[in-house]
Order: sequence, then structure tokens, then C-alpha cells
Amino acid sequence: MTSADRIGPIEIHWGDSPLVLSQPHGGTWLPPEVTAALDETGHTVADTDWWIDRLYAPLAERFRATVVRTPVSRWVIDVNRDPSGASLYPGQATTGLVPTETFDGTPIWRPGAEPDAAEIARRKRLWFEPYHAALAAAVTRTRLRYGFCLLWDCHSIRSRIPRLFDGVLPTFNLGTFDGRSCSPTLRAAAERVLAGTGERFVIDGRFKGGWITRHWGRPAEAVEAVQMELAQAAYMDESPPWTFREEKAERVRAVFATLIETLLQEAGRLHAPGTAR
Repeated sequence: MTSADRIGPIEIHWGDSPLVLSQPHGGTWLPPEVTAALDETGHTVADTDWWIDRLYAPLAERFRATVVRTPVSRWVIDVNRDPSGASLYPGQATTGLVPTETFDGTPIWRPGAEPDAAEIARRKRLWFEPYHAALAAAVTRTRLRYGFCLLWDCHSIRSRIPRLFDGVLPTFNLGTFDGRSCSPTLRAAAERVLAGTGERFVIDGRFKGGWITRHWGRPAEAVEAVQMELAQAAYMDESPPWTFREEKAERVRAVFATLIETLLQEAGRLHAPGTAR
């Protein structure tokens, strides 16, 4: 990566390839006024995508990716939710733009301290809008420079959360918003790679892609977007102190490297100058 910028608290580490890595849920920072309003459960920030920056760091270097990330906890505001507050998964349990509870359904705010509409609007201005301004800068520069952008949204989650899904989550959960956030050829190529890993995987299963994938994925405009929701058991311990397991992580990185390389090649062919679509 060649240089770094900030938009408010949001970090942009500029690369020199068509790949943009978005890391919206790796942050644990809580501003003092939010810390004061959270209850004991809230202070644990337990639904963090733990170690996501460490997991992807060698891949970012290998592929010379641009990385957009926030230090702010998703419990302050979730930059991967619809800013209107509408649910991305109507009829299913999920957390909102400003979560009121954990993935397990446990409240995170002290009684009477839940953020109101004015507070949510303040958080959108301070932390949501800068993240998407950073993504806009990264995606636009990348597409103009290389003719296309592959936006890979990096996520992880515990493999067992009965409130959200039955049983054990597959290791690799790729979201393409039911084929709308990326071209069919990329989705098919991803399926071939994942099928060859021997690991459990699903495409557009419980996690189809959040607001980032849905909003920024515009294949007709040469912006190909996918979300990777990784079961945390594949690279770390899923309970405090959330220990990172390097040997496991290396196996995950090997899969990701093949998948990213394949998608970059497919996108490059698809969006090459003069290619009819």
C-alpha cells in the first residue's frame, strides 16, 4: 500500500490494484458519551469482527489492495446497514443501524439511555457518512484507474448464533445480493473455487450482503461487489479473549487468495476495453 488518508476517523490505505477491501466491523472504539450509555454487556463489544484487519493484512499486501476501515465499534453505528433504518432482512432477526441488542438478543444500553432520533442522526453525520465517503473515493479512483473495481466486504461472525441461524454456519458465506451486486460470471467463478476447497460454503444463504454490498455493487458500472462472511471458528477462538489462531488463518488466507485472484481475472476480462456485455 502506497499511502494513507483519513476522512474523519475513517482510514483509507491506498493501494495500486483494482481490489478494494472494506472492513466496517473490525473497530472497538467507543466515544465517552456512548460508553456511559452502554450497559455491562455493551461494554464487551462482543459482536465485533475480531482480528479482521490482521487476517486480511497479508492479502492486502499481496494484492496491493486499497483498504477502507473504521476504528468505531458497530454498536456506535453500523455502517453496513441501510441509513434509513430499514431492515436488510425483513422478517428475520438482525441488528439495526444503531443496534439495541447483541446478536443473541441481549440488550446493550442502560435503561432509558437508548439513542433517540437526534442522537442517531448525529452518529450518522460523524461516523456513517465519512465511511461511505471514503468508500466512494476508493471505488471511484479504482474504477477510473483500472477500468473496474472489485469491492470485497470483509466480515466474520461466530459460527453458532441460534437467534440468527440454525446449526453451525458454513465456513465461507459469500453474498452477492442474489446475483445483483456482481456479474453472473464472477458469481459462478466464486462457486467453482469454493466448491474445490472441501469446506462448507454457501452463496447468498443467510448472509446475502449488507448495505455496502447492495449499495456499491453496480456491475453495469464496472463495480463488482461481494461480501465474505467468515465463520470465526475458521481462524480464532469464538469466546473471550478471542484468541487469533495463525495456523488456521493461513488456511483461510490461501482460499481467499485463490478466490480474489480468480475474481480479479474474471472482472478484468469482463470489463476490458471494447468487451461487449
